[in-house]
Amino acid sequence: MYFQRTIDQYLLEWMNESARKPLLLRGARQVGKTSAVKNIAKKFSHFVEINFDESDIYKEVFQKGMDIGQICEELAIITKKPIVPGKTLLFLDEIQACPEAIRQLRYFYEKLPNLHVIAAGSLLDFALADFPSFGVGRVRSLFMYPMSFQEFLLALEENLVLDHLSNISEFNPISEVIHAKLLQLYKKFLVVGGMPEAVSALAQGKSLLQVQQILNDLVLSIQADFVKYSARTPIHRFTEVFQALVQQTGKKFTYSYDSSTLNHKQIREVIGLFIKAGLIYPVHHSAANGIPLGAEINVKKVKYLVFDTGIFQRLLGLDLGALLLADDFTVVNKGNIAELGVGLELLKADSLYNQHQLYYWHREAKNSQAEVDFIAQFNERIIPIEVKSGTKGSMQSLHIFLEEKHLPFGLRLSLENFGHIEKVKIMPIYAAFLMKNFIHNDFPPSSIHQSND
Repeated sequence: MYFQRTIDQYLLEWMNESARKPLLLRGARQVGKTSAVKNIAKKFSHFVEINFDESDIYKEVFQKGMDIGQICEELAIITKKPIVPGKTLLFLDEIQACPEAIRQLRYFYEKLPNLHVIAAGSLLDFALADFPSFGVGRVRSLFMYPMSFQEFLLALEENLVLDHLSNISEFNPISEVIHAKLLQLYKKFLVVGGMPEAVSALAQGKSLLQVQQILNDLVLSIQADFVKYSARTPIHRFTEVFQALVQQTGKKFTYSYDSSTLNHKQIREVIGLFIKAGLIYPVHHSAANGIPLGAEINVKKVKYLVFDTGIFQRLLGLDLGALLLADDFTVVNKGNIAELGVGLELLKADSLYNQHQLYYWHREAKNSQAEVDFIAQFNERIIPIEVKSGTKGSMQSLHIFLEEKHLPFGLRLSLENFGHIEKVKIMPIYAAFLMKNFIHNDFPPSSIHQSND
């Protein structure tokens, strides 16, 4: 069963481009890369799938030193399928297993620009590290993530609920009945996460307990892959550091965690490998005095987000009953699952052509500590974003940031309905994917709304 994904539109636009480059799909394992390619393949007369993990004969074709035309001829003979520019989609899967095929990608653009070529791989970024100037200007990357909440709703056929969000604003909140339904769906999304196999099971009527078993299997699969990241790194280092990253998700990472057996250099090395594998995303501290935000990062201050909420809650052993039944996330937010969910949605809502970076802000001052969960850049604007696990909570840090940086407004994401108070726009936590639309207009001067603070 294939579910509609955001990447589908990107692939369709790429398919119809006149000046088309080979496409490289990048992302963690089992996020749906192969399924997305097979879905767009239905629009072609012919589909040729080459999996370099399945047979060494494909590697031999690329290792002979032939030109691209000869390579395509041999692949057509081996697969017994025609490779015709404009009519065939050539899919090079698990391409990291054949470095020579990675090198050859640029020549498809130069020699056969009308042939549609997509490459993908589960540990692709490890292989690309050996090609520092790989395919510049001749190969295009698309970054893929687990399913977003929007994709989750489509998979569950909640199209009408999704459509209902299209006309909302802080001055036109959603009905309380629909708001309550969306909150419950979002809680379920946090529990299930966005891994397609888990979402598919839920969509097919499987119970949450059955979905949890699928997530357990995925966790074991992820941990089994650790040995592939680096031959010189002992497996116990990966296990130890990954557990520390899970425990500290959404917090400034400290190397002096309980039961640590590694030095800082060893920990940094393992974290770098996890980033390459797409299992964690860094959130860098930025002074946020201007754009780009990345120009003022403090390398000593960084948080890390695990790549999926479903995987995260299985690793942390959160109380699912408490999460699904409670009026807010406070009882289970020791793992910062509310912040994690918003951070992941920020990544997924950005252009898939970019490897988007996340930032936060923290001020350390005697008797005046302040921290804003995320700092985002939308066009030329800097927007501070504070995440609350309930419907109440101080916004002191957000106001400090707005005053210090002389910004017109910030965002608060919580379990509240759409609204605003003073210089803060309020939106439900489930609507993070609509953030760009929501911040489009500034407040009218007379707009003051009382919230729960």
